[in-house]
Amino acid sequence: MDNIGGAEMVTLALAHALKADVYSCAANHEKIKKMGFDIAVKLISPIATKPPFRQQMSARAFAKLDLNKQYDRYIISGDWAVGGLVHNKPNLWYAHGPKRELWDMYEYTRSNIVPDGKYFKNLHRYIFDMWVRYNRYLDRRYVAHADQIVCNSKTVQARIKKYYQRDATVIYPPTDVKKYHHAPAGDYWLAVNRTSPAKRIEIQTEAFARMPDKKLLIVASYEDTEVFQKYRTHINDTKPENVTLLDHVSQAELIELYANCRGFITTAREEDFGLTAIEAMAAGKPVIAPNEGGYRESVVHTETGILIDDIDAQKVVAAVETIEQDTEKYVQASTKRAELFSTERFIAGIKKQIGYDK
Repeated sequence: MDNIGGAEMVTLALAHALKADVYSCAANHEKIKKMGFDIAVKLISPIATKPPFRQQMSARAFAKLDLNKQYDRYIISGDWAVGGLVHNKPNLWYAHGPKRELWDMYEYTRSNIVPDGKYFKNLHRYIFDMWVRYNRYLDRRYVAHADQIVCNSKTVQARIKKYYQRDATVIYPPTDVKKYHHAPAGDYWLAVNRTSPAKRIEIQTEAFARMPDKKLLIVASYEDTEVFQKYRTHINDTKPENVTLLDHVSQAELIELYANCRGFITTAREEDFGLTAIEAMAAGKPVIAPNEGGYRESVVHTETGILIDDIDAQKVVAAVETIEQDTEKYVQASTKRAELFSTERFIAGIKKQIGYDK
């Protein structure tokens, strides 16, 4: 809970609605307040900042966590927290996706581990393979302790069935659609994503390098780890002058950025769901996204934006040019679509799932 993205917003929305306590290995309460929540996270155990030690220490801390039946129900939200299912029952795992570096993005992650020198590259990949094998074993062992599994999309539902042989119920994650509003298109396009290689931000920057007369604002949250910092530095060093990289912004600031943008762009690889696309649609803005992963469930092609097969910079340019012909024609369909993913629907679904009657 020290880097507040879509998954963390789900946790905060759940805690607020259910008046629940939150346990985590790390928290940034200033960022949590910036996102509009006054929730004090209880810290379990200190963890490292660098992967894979950060993930491994998180997994171990949650697997050891035993709250001794202090609560009537436990909701485990997140991937590396899944060990919390072992000792805390009755439970529900809200899955944002099986750990991607272990499962569906294993080959992609492995191919992008490239230290200097062939020997070190091969050694690094061998170590990575051993790490994956061990954590796949732990992952399946922990998930076996789940009493109920709820996930954030049909995309993730299929992955859970494939990798764990478990059934899961889809309850789409929440967006507080009433907080968003539409304003006439300003002079910039918007992207909101973690500064992670899987988000393929370089496609966004390359596209706008080809459109020097247009502006792109990228709200890029990041963790204080070597991988995130290295990628962020790369993006910052290679972006054109018409692209601005913003650090963490408050929820109020983000809402205004959505309201006044011309449209929204996301390029994430096989995204689990894509909460930011819903936020953009709640503000009546068209979305440009890859035709893959959760975006196929949230964005309606040509009605609320444009879905791109095999996305690249030139296709993003073409999509921007198409939408620029009439940015306002997407408003009604987009806001109506966003209502299907409201916080009220999400909370009602979770309450029904766990038999919560307060």
